[in-house]
Amino acid sequence: MTTTEYTVTGMTCGHCEMSVREEVSEIAGVESVQVSHADGKLVVNATTEVSDEQVFAAVTEAGYSAVRA
Repeated sequence: MTTTEYTVTGMTCGHCEMSVREEVSEIAGVESVQVSHADGKLVVNATTEVSDEQVFAAVTEAGYSAVRA
């Protein structure tokens, strides 16, 4: 399993967290997702290789932007 951490900008509440979590969870191979709007953090645990571009696209789909931490 691989764990990757990202910084997400624009999140302000629990609903924001839920939107990001739902989009990132749809990526094939993602096992679990932890999101904190207070810290601006996204942690992705995956069983297979998940590219940064896949995560960035999912976060963008949720309405936010991310960079690898």
